[in-house]
Amino acid sequence: MNILTVATTPFSDQKPGTSGLRKSVTAFQKPHYLENFVQSIFDSLENCQGQTLVVGGDGRYYNRQAIQIILKMAAANGFVRVKVGHRGILSTPAASCIIRKYKTLGGIILSASHNPGGPNGDFGIKYNISNGGPAPEKVTEAIYARSQVIDSYKILEANDVNLDTLGESKIGNMVVEVIDSVQDYQDLMESLFDFDRIHQLVTGGKFKMCIDSMHAVTGPYAKGIFEQRLGAGVGCVQNGLPLEDFGGGHPDPNLVYAHDLVEILFGEYAPDFGAASDGDGDRNMILGRKFFVTPSDSLAILAANAKLVPGYAQGLSGIARSMPTSQAADRVAAKLGIDCYETPTGWKFFGNLLDADKATLCGEESFGTGSNHIREKDGLWAVLFWLNVLAARQQSVEEIVKEHWQIYGRNYYSRHDYEEVDSERANTLVKLVQEAMPSLKGKKFGNYEVEYSDNFSYTDPVDGSVSTNQGIRIGFTDGSRIVFRLSGTGTQGATLRLYLESFEADVAKQNVDTQVALGDLIRIADEIAQIRENTGMDKPTVIT
Repeated sequence: MNILTVATTPFSDQKPGTSGLRKSVTAFQKPHYLENFVQSIFDSLENCQGQTLVVGGDGRYYNRQAIQIILKMAAANGFVRVKVGHRGILSTPAASCIIRKYKTLGGIILSASHNPGGPNGDFGIKYNISNGGPAPEKVTEAIYARSQVIDSYKILEANDVNLDTLGESKIGNMVVEVIDSVQDYQDLMESLFDFDRIHQLVTGGKFKMCIDSMHAVTGPYAKGIFEQRLGAGVGCVQNGLPLEDFGGGHPDPNLVYAHDLVEILFGEYAPDFGAASDGDGDRNMILGRKFFVTPSDSLAILAANAKLVPGYAQGLSGIARSMPTSQAADRVAAKLGIDCYETPTGWKFFGNLLDADKATLCGEESFGTGSNHIREKDGLWAVLFWLNVLAARQQSVEEIVKEHWQIYGRNYYSRHDYEEVDSERANTLVKLVQEAMPSLKGKKFGNYEVEYSDNFSYTDPVDGSVSTNQGIRIGFTDGSRIVFRLSGTGTQGATLRLYLESFEADVAKQNVDTQVALGDLIRIADEIAQIRENTGMDKPTVIT
């Protein structure tokens, strides 16, 4: 077997976003494109010689082919062992778990998360560091810098590895270990949650649940944990077979794209509990019978009930949330007497807080929740957390949420996504809002008066690093907020995200339809940003 050094030239578009490099499948299939980025990862690491790497992905189209390329390049660059998921499958949380458990140098995760798959869909790649978390900005910047000057990459001439059989084989001097994708992750979940109590709940005859894996990566995990280990029964997991095109669906666990689950939970014979996960398994949507739990509320409720769960019975060191996430968690933190950190969007910003034990639970409004057990958000972890709370409290999802509102108040909250907006028009909108910001303080819009407006900047309390231009915030004197942000996770045009939040302490006013409760803020946002005119869209693509 020969190590080839292949001449190449840089691609200008290999700058990682908040969750790695995401492009269309056809972009990754261009000669040298994937190889350039992988070599840039290896070149930016201090030393690959003698190290162990974790590799796996969400099973989308091009996953297997990309893994074969990465394995041959890892062998050529001096790695001595790669742990790769069975059939190339590893959920993002499971990959983080394995990196941490076996103390590997890091891992390469192949996923475009909630973006569509298939030959005409999207693909993605990101590097996670030795703590199991996404590479921080200083690492991704180094990878990008290398990608802009790269002139060659190394790859081993070798046959493809059999990914369908568990066990070890060798290519060159490197051992490839095909591992069970589920077991290590399931073991970690059993160490955190009261599986016996959850088993009693789901097998007692009075509780029914439905888990939608959306033909994405969590199918094997959900079947192994919920159907087999916990005894919820065959059939409680739907769409459980991972498919390269996710069955033609959009693997994003929200009220629009997880429509199969929503129809079941809002149907005539709805089960008591429902949940969906996304493409790579790190997001979650929680539903009760005819009841939707916002991700912001979910984070706050899990924090408020954490002592009911064995893994968190000693309490929380702190809570962290992304800036656009509602301030519901802040209220829980205040009552618990712990800190609540507001970070930019992107799970990598939670890593330092978790490593320094400043935070135990973390969450994003984009259906991501997690804790210090790994360094990624974790969809099935959130489902198990909810099941543990339900088993302990013996109440319905709706009862638990409404009781939480009575104690802490309700943060009415919604996100409006305008997808695939022309990039120039999206940037024009942002520029318009930024130009208006200096004159907004003190300005009144109906009953709302602007208290502040800024472009969010974050100084990491652990390492002092600064991240600027993380989203435009407009805050009002009553605590309401409007946030504008361009997303970094799409591959076509730009996605404008509009976040709206209003606090309601009066229990009598806590059951209004969310879009009605936020109606005035929606109109104010459109007035300030001229959203319809600047996007060319009459309404959002998705409302959550």
